[in-house]
Amino acid sequence: MSDHSHDIHGHAHDHDHGHGGGHDHGSYASYLRGFILSVVLTAIPFALVMSGAIESRAVTITIVLLCAFVQVLVHMVYFLHMNTRSDEGWNFIATIFTIVVVVIMLAGSLWVMYNMNTNMMPQMNHEALSGFGS
Repeated sequence: MSDHSHDIHGHAHDHDHGHGGGHDHGSYASYLRGFILSVVLTAIPFALVMSGAIESRAVTITIVLLCAFVQVLVHMVYFLHMNTRSDEGWNFIATIFTIVVVVIMLAGSLWVMYNMNTNMMPQMNHEALSGFGS
């Protein structure tokens, strides 16, 4: 028997175990960076909505949607390790598909919430109810 590591069939072992091939498995620093970005992108919309810092609802909704969209991208890059280099572009196609699905979900959610707000109990006077609990 020679100095090389062989199995029963005489094949040399390659100890790569498939961890190469353009796949980025991430490091502690990249996971920490992704976590911090996720927390910040969650805290910003929460603080805006809870504090009422911006008077315009349209601007607040736009900022919340942008933070949600960026957060999806952060999760895809830092936690799912999706990029344009690996798997002959399949990750890029998956990224485009995810973006399309997220846009459809966000637009659909806004449409449903707007219509529910407009059509639910239109006879109620919301201004009169604001002094009810005081």
